[in-house]
Amino acid sequence: MLVVIHFGSQVAHLIARRVRQLGVYSEILPHDVSAEAIMKLRPRGIILSGGPASVYEEGSPQVDPGIFSLGIPILGICYGMQLIGQQFGKVENKPIKEFGKALLRVKQAKGVFKGLKRAEQVWMSHGDSVTELKGFELLGSTKNCPVAAVANEAKRIYGVQFHPEVVHTLPGRKILENFVFGICNAEKDFNIADMRKTLVQEIRNTVRSKAVLMAISGGVDSTVAATLIQEAIGNKLHCVFIDHGFIRNGEKEEVDAAYQKLFKNYHSVDASEIFLRKLEGVSDPEQKRRIIGHTFIEVFEKKAKELEKQHPDIAFLGQGTIYPDRIESAQPSKTASKIKSHHNVTLPEKMHLKVIEPLKDFYKDDVRALGKQLNIPPAILQRHPFPGPGLAIRILGEITREKLALLKKADSIFIEELKKAGAYDKVWQALTAIFPVKSVGVMGDARTYQYIVSLRAVTSVDAMTADWAKLPHALLEKISTRIVNEVKGVNRVVYDITQKPPGTIEYE
Repeated sequence: MLVVIHFGSQVAHLIARRVRQLGVYSEILPHDVSAEAIMKLRPRGIILSGGPASVYEEGSPQVDPGIFSLGIPILGICYGMQLIGQQFGKVENKPIKEFGKALLRVKQAKGVFKGLKRAEQVWMSHGDSVTELKGFELLGSTKNCPVAAVANEAKRIYGVQFHPEVVHTLPGRKILENFVFGICNAEKDFNIADMRKTLVQEIRNTVRSKAVLMAISGGVDSTVAATLIQEAIGNKLHCVFIDHGFIRNGEKEEVDAAYQKLFKNYHSVDASEIFLRKLEGVSDPEQKRRIIGHTFIEVFEKKAKELEKQHPDIAFLGQGTIYPDRIESAQPSKTASKIKSHHNVTLPEKMHLKVIEPLKDFYKDDVRALGKQLNIPPAILQRHPFPGPGLAIRILGEITREKLALLKKADSIFIEELKKAGAYDKVWQALTAIFPVKSVGVMGDARTYQYIVSLRAVTSVDAMTADWAKLPHALLEKISTRIVNEVKGVNRVVYDITQKPPGTIEYE
């Protein structure tokens, strides 16, 4: 096995998953784990994750320095490399930061860099840099980071300032393979093919003779989670779709038709007026998410009480929460930075039902792979991710019925044209947002003062990093023209070309 020591990185769990995908078991441990505790596990290697802190700041998460004397191979990633720098040299805050793509110049193609080309695309997300190191060789650098990768082959300690675990570091898998097999001499003995069987058994062990009320949204995550639960407990699953008023045009009809075939006990609740009323005048995104999360639970508990008259054994609330939701809500680590709250992980302290989340440790590509095993229809599996709060977090600022109506029309045009052009399945996620400002325009020789709509389409694999999709200019022009001409109240359309990081995929 290998251990991953967690220092608060948004992608620390992704490191462990990448190692497992290589066929080697991995386990995440907190940053304050002792060298003695690690030795008891007898790992083949140790990986130090990234994190949002600076190693030289008071109170920053540190590592037991004893791990550097265990004789176990170590790979430091980003903050993890800076911990190595702090131990054997110097780390400084640099005036030029690096976020997103960078070109790595490989100085020496050996160790973890064995087999790499002279120049490789990597993904950076750092403000501090290692400036001095004693006893280490330089393996690579970038334009803004002279010390981007180092090695002490005698001690078998390696450090990379970039993130090999994310898909946008193109040689990332090769680097991890070199460390796991070439440096750590690990063996392939971990198989995730039994994931479905394991999850079903875990659900049975948790739920036992009770029943589950499942929050289902029409998306991939909740559908796969519900299907797993149904496989585990059969007719004791009750699926409930809540229409909070922030879904896309025609979505309720599509969801009802699909789920009535998939699930025996399916219920649809129209709670749109309740949500709209509670969100009136609210503009802060975190407050929106809290209100939506709490209102979801209130609506579910009310529905549960109705169903309990016929099914008194309902004791659990099922949710399709996946790991990126929990990461951005800073659940997995006490040192992680909270990016934004997700409605399905932002729950009231007092709940009538216990929560069960079968997919909470998985990423979107894992979920889709599970869905294929479960024979879920491709139309659902290939649907773009859609946030639980829906269009509420794509209306930046205060929500009004006027803005919601405008956004639904603009969004339907965007998605329709992407599908017509054969581009929908080529991007990870596409969305439309409306800004809380207006701009001056001219239509029919007359001045207009109307809303700005933003289009955003990204490519990704696991939502932890994302690049903006290079859609054809002619397609963007067609979409923009249609929105301005057909959506009364919008006179300007922009296209977002921000990567993640530094941006997030959604705006709020």
